[in-house]
Amino acid sequence: MDEMTDKPEPDTPKRKERPLTIIGWMERVSLPDLDLFGVKAKIDTGARTSALHVSEIEHFEQDGEPWVRFLTLDADGQGDHYATAKIHSDRWIKNTSGIPEERIIIRTRARFGNRTWTIDVSLSDRTNMTFPMIVGRSALKNHAIAVHTRRAYLISEK
Repeated sequence: MDEMTDKPEPDTPKRKERPLTIIGWMERVSLPDLDLFGVKAKIDTGARTSALHVSEIEHFEQDGEPWVRFLTLDADGQGDHYATAKIHSDRWIKNTSGIPEERIIIRTRARFGNRTWTIDVSLSDRTNMTFPMIVGRSALKNHAIAVHTRRAYLISEK
């Protein structure tokens, strides 16, 4: 009963709580739609949007929709890997220096350990960065994920 109105509270089904998964500040992430597996990624809750290192971006149309073809690194960061994806949107994102730049956003599945869901990823030249991918906080939101700031590779192999 609601104490203020003496009316019974509506029956609202309780959402099943997913157990919290703790991941390391550095993990291997797979992007199966792009045929990329075990990409070394920094989990960066200070960044809103995830980013993937790419170069040689080429726009094209497929079935009347905008797509992009790009070059990225394979999982070990040594070889080249070409991938294609449908463009989801363009977005202004601040780079590591705080300067806004317009980036292509793709929507793709990401696998974290044994769990997979869809995330938005900006395509960016991260040549001088330590990690070819960063996973931003929006990719983790609503997935019962906590990041251990001192430990790495809690759900993946080095």
